Amino acid sequence: MSDDAYWRRPPEGTEPPPPEPSASASVPYSGAPRSTPPPRGWRPPTLENPRPPRKLPGQDRDRIDREEQAATILTKGMGLLAGAVLVVLLLVLCGRALF
Repeated sequence: MSDDAYWRRPPEGTEPPPPEPSASASVPYSGAPRSTPPPRGWRPPTLENPRPPRKLPGQDRDRIDREEQAATILTKGMGLLAGAVLVVLLLVLCGRALF
């Protein structure tokens, strides 16, 4: 019998042979070994209770809105400037290609 005979399909109409028992299947698994219990009354170490959190300072909502508006204007201005520079560069490059 060759090594591949075990893996071949059985002929049509016959039942496959039962699997061969392996050496490790004869020893039943008894589970993990038991650990020794902790001493009576043992508790994990605990930390002191922390103080309650402080109060956060109040927010100046009007100032936040003004700063956000200024940041938006700055961002849009930089975008317009970059777009204008790109348009000028495009015109220069197209002008050189045509002339």
